[in-house]
Amino acid sequence: MMMRQINFLGAATIALAAAMPAAAQDNTVVKRVERLEKEMRAVQRSVFPGGSPTFFEGEIAPDNTPGERARTNAPVIDLTARVDALESQLQTLTGQTEQNAFHLRELEKQFTAYKAEVEKRFADPAVVTEPAATPASLAPTVKPPAASTTTVKKPADKPAAKPATTDAARLALVKKVEVPASGNETKDAYDYGYRLWEAKLYPEAQAQLKTVVTKWPKSSQASFAQNLLGRAYLDEGKPSLAAVAFYNNYKDRPSGARAPHSLMYMGVALDKLGRKADACKAFRELDEVYGDKAPQDVRTDAAAAKTKAGC
Repeated sequence: MMMRQINFLGAATIALAAAMPAAAQDNTVVKRVERLEKEMRAVQRSVFPGGSPTFFEGEIAPDNTPGERARTNAPVIDLTARVDALESQLQTLTGQTEQNAFHLRELEKQFTAYKAEVEKRFADPAVVTEPAATPASLAPTVKPPAASTTTVKKPADKPAAKPATTDAARLALVKKVEVPASGNETKDAYDYGYRLWEAKLYPEAQAQLKTVVTKWPKSSQASFAQNLLGRAYLDEGKPSLAAVAFYNNYKDRPSGARAPHSLMYMGVALDKLGRKADACKAFRELDEVYGDKAPQDVRTDAAAAKTKAGC
């Protein structure tokens, strides 16, 4: 009887000793799964901010390569293989997230540097400005230097009559442009500048539009006037002055009605200056800042301008 009890206790001890490693292995796998679930939730919060808390199926399937592990039917070993595959997926996803974050930081640095460069380049118009056009009728008369009576010849005075004729013809063209009189002083001033620009009297239009911006800088017409001022410079063949005018309108009035137009035309002016890289940056900023909120004509013109610039 005593021998039977000894044999029974020995068998139970052996069975318990054999079961302990499996139980310990189960606990290890469970802890790994719980840790992976926490890490996966953290990664998902980073990759899908504000998204659904549910899990997303990984792109990497569990390793089912035929072999000793795949052939076994042991539940613990099968669960271990699945945990290994899950850890591999988590490492891949974590690496991709870190790479994306790095690329975003680099893009932010490049964009900040670009904005600083543009502000530095266009903050002082004297750096890129061409001499401002002066209407012929307002040009000062330059007196020739005094000369002795022996060197002065009467025929030399005849060419002076040509500018007077040109001024008279120019003045006649300006007088043909009707001055608005709706009673709204600001709108009338802008409309008159618009009519001068439409008549291709660019120097006169520029002077009128500058008056609108200077006299009523906070009015809704200021955005229209500053943008049209850039258009007048651009149409006159002065892209440097045009780029400055467009940039100032976008910088000073980013929510103005013509801010998207100015940003798009600034890219056009930069392209005409041969600065294609800066032009492409302006077009990209247009997409990033305004996107679908930009008027349809601006988006259409910007698409054509980007193609022309090779962006």
